[in-house]
Amino acid sequence: MFLETFLSITDAFWVGKLGATEMAAVTSSMFPIWTFFSILTVVPIGVLAIISRAVGARETGSVSRSAGQSLVFAVRVGLLCTVAGLALSSWVFDLMATSPDVTRMGVAYLRIFFIGAVFFVVNETFSGIFRAAGDAKAQLIGSMSAVLLNIVLDPLLIFGIGPFPRWGTSGASLATIIAAACGTLVYIIMILRGRLQYPIRFRFLEKLDYKLAWTIVRIGFPPATSGVVFSVIYIFINRIVADFGTDSIAALMIGHRMESLSYLTSFGISMAASTIVGQNLGAGKPERAARSAWVSVGISCGVTTFIALVFLLFPRQLSLFFIQDEAVVSIAVHYLRILALSQMFMAASIVLDGAFAGAGNTMPPTAISIPGSIVRLPLAYYLCYIVGVGVNGVWWSITISTWARALVTVYWFSRNRWKKTGVIDTHGADRDVRFDGTGSD
Repeated sequence: MFLETFLSITDAFWVGKLGATEMAAVTSSMFPIWTFFSILTVVPIGVLAIISRAVGARETGSVSRSAGQSLVFAVRVGLLCTVAGLALSSWVFDLMATSPDVTRMGVAYLRIFFIGAVFFVVNETFSGIFRAAGDAKAQLIGSMSAVLLNIVLDPLLIFGIGPFPRWGTSGASLATIIAAACGTLVYIIMILRGRLQYPIRFRFLEKLDYKLAWTIVRIGFPPATSGVVFSVIYIFINRIVADFGTDSIAALMIGHRMESLSYLTSFGISMAASTIVGQNLGAGKPERAARSAWVSVGISCGVTTFIALVFLLFPRQLSLFFIQDEAVVSIAVHYLRILALSQMFMAASIVLDGAFAGAGNTMPPTAISIPGSIVRLPLAYYLCYIVGVGVNGVWWSITISTWARALVTVYWFSRNRWKKTGVIDTHGADRDVRFDGTGSD
């Protein structure tokens, strides 16, 4: 996840050299891309919950079969996302009411990105399979291959260095697709070389087991829905930000890129929590699952507290790293300082969401996240226009809603009802098996 953070910062660094308009175009493209990644999480979240339980119960045959079928499902989801993304890219920018130049560059960026949608879905599924088996190093290898190639290709394709054509903002998108395809190849090579202790058949076009697919969707759909709502709300929030000018949109990108330090770090710890919770529940050890979740929260809060201090103390220096435009920097400084106040709370929410997912109990974080996302829009409107604090009202709406979401999530998780979640049947159905807390079924 640190690699993913470094990549997002590198993208913003190079695009920022093109100017505020180009940065605003890529920033606006991020919200429909977030929607896409939210949809694709249906597969890896469901896969992780199913396979980690099977690993904990030592059901080798079920692991292999579920992994193979999840890849078949992932390819189909990716192709559907490509068709939808190409068709809706222009409409999304019309909805955000961005300037003509921002819209033109942003639509091109999005359409190139969605051509490679299948690679992103398959990579996330491979990642979920390896994480469920407890092999986080494999994910590191796959991610590192893609990220390092992306970082190298970014300046070459954006600025047209050497034999490469100058693609501008579209070059950043093209670099991402090429890197994702490379990541897919690396995952396949690792499996063919026996890196995964469970055999997987690469028959992407074989008949889909709809019962297993439904189990994956049932687990992954609630958090995916939450992510989609979050992303759609941000499309409208971006429209509010656009009312305050292109400089404000560019500042929004700086804030997002810097927050990715906290977000992706917490998400990495969240994935670890998901795996350990799932494996321990599969092994009949719910109390150990709970301890692992709370330890994960403590680690993520410690890391994000340090990051928040950096935001508070050095906001101008961080902003100048991306862009030299003084108007953009001034807005971004306010954003980073307000954002700093929410980082620890965000971390706790993300990690506990992962713990819920590892237990296969994804409804509680969804029931919390969706209202928490929706409330940002009226709150931002109220603070920006009624109270009159300007674009800073958007930053405060994000921080305030994050506080509320974290407090409710911590309370709900501490009730411990997730420990009694039914075990996932890796043959495609649910078994209503509950743990009594003693280690036996």
